[in-house]
Amino acid sequence: MSSHLDADRPPVQPPRGTLDALITQTRKLRGGIDAVRRDALDEEEDTSSDARRRWQRALCELAVHQLDDLGGQLAQLREGVEDTEGAAPPGPHGRSAFPEQGAYGSAAAYGDEHPAAPGAPQAVGTLAGRVGSADWNLLTDEVTWSDELFRIFGRTTADGPLSLDELPSWVWSEDQPALMAAVTDCLVDGKPVDGEFRIVRPDGSVRTVHMMGEPLLDADGGTASMWAVLRDVSALRRSELAVRESRASLQHERHLARTERRLAVEFQESVLPPWRGSLRLPHASGGQPGALELAAHYLPSATGALVGGDWYDALELAGGATLLTAGDLTGHGVAATSGMATLLGAVRGMAVAGVEPGPLMGHLNQLLDSAAQPSLGSAVCCLYSPRTRTLTWSQAGHPAPLLFRGGQGRALPRPDGVLLGATSGAGYGQRVDDLLPGDLLVLHTDGLAPRSAEFDAGPAGGARTSTDRLLALAPRFAAAHTAQECVRAVVEEFGDREREDDACVLVARVGD
Repeated sequence: MSSHLDADRPPVQPPRGTLDALITQTRKLRGGIDAVRRDALDEEEDTSSDARRRWQRALCELAVHQLDDLGGQLAQLREGVEDTEGAAPPGPHGRSAFPEQGAYGSAAAYGDEHPAAPGAPQAVGTLAGRVGSADWNLLTDEVTWSDELFRIFGRTTADGPLSLDELPSWVWSEDQPALMAAVTDCLVDGKPVDGEFRIVRPDGSVRTVHMMGEPLLDADGGTASMWAVLRDVSALRRSELAVRESRASLQHERHLARTERRLAVEFQESVLPPWRGSLRLPHASGGQPGALELAAHYLPSATGALVGGDWYDALELAGGATLLTAGDLTGHGVAATSGMATLLGAVRGMAVAGVEPGPLMGHLNQLLDSAAQPSLGSAVCCLYSPRTRTLTWSQAGHPAPLLFRGGQGRALPRPDGVLLGATSGAGYGQRVDDLLPGDLLVLHTDGLAPRSAEFDAGPAGGARTSTDRLLALAPRFAAAHTAQECVRAVVEEFGDREREDDACVLVARVGD
């Protein structure tokens, strides 16, 4: 009595035209997976982590194994059609269920080559070496194995097949109880077998085998034999394991990134000025002319996962002067925010000690240059005197403050100054600008606009930098009643942009 699962004796086959179409579709899918796999291997984007690439490669390899198996199965179906359409009839045990040589994509994988002679050497990785069938006759104790099953177990036909009693001795000790229970249920209760177990081959290698079997009944309804198809799924399970491990690695990496971001945000919030809305400095100015109304905002990166080293600050000094600073330290995460905190602390300390902006920049440069982990930074430092309404300032590779007056804006001429940490012993210039009542001063970091789209087309087709776009806000600034309204205008202009970096903006309006 033959089973419908018999791998060596195929049942009625579907039309060959249908199989050809399915095989063609599978080939196309396989080619597509190869293209995706090449892209995953060649991908070198800065935003892609090693863990993510490993996960992508593992998924591709798993898909390849699955399509390889599907291609071989479809090829055997077509081979069966060819047998029924006039090919040589199968031998006593039927023809092999899968092609004998080659990997998926070759002619042999689609049954275009004749199977090798029984007992001939064959690689276990081929499709024919991965699927075989067995028939255990309980009445005569006869055991019949297909050639493929011998190859899976690493045995030769001269060694002979394994009986059901001998089979557990080849199985991994942890898997023996489940196999024996499944076989017993099949023989005694007529339950089908569908499970996996690991075998240890004579060469010491371990293979994972998936067995599907069922009892074959005699005329009286008793179990006459047990028939099974055994498939070597070792490569498939390795691919699945690689996917699970790479996914776990990716999830762990993302968890670490989220944790680092949270720590960086908390660190940044503890360092940046806690005030929200508008602030007036000096605090005790009362009706003192020339006092500053201040507002600021931090704009996080729209594309990055970590917080950068951008900062802004406003500090009241002895005598009523106000220190305004903005800056950016290279890098992201806790390292960048801790470095930013160090710089900002140094700026505050030197300003309180009476160091003017130019020399202050020189000391900051020395601080970065001698750090254990050298980095680069940019900064602008402004010392404002309300009594004289003068702005003494210096910069280190940073955008100049923007001055808005009478509905018009311009960038202040920059004194000399290279990036902090770029050159040992660098000197920094300093200049003084007079301000008038109602003047608006804007300090910002260079991450305000995306570097990948630094220029936007203007009304006349010209280029517009982030500075141009800020200057174009002059009419809105002139109509604003508070410094906070001016900051809101900046956020509306730049807040929804795809910035690659964080940014800060600080607005100071000179009182009457």
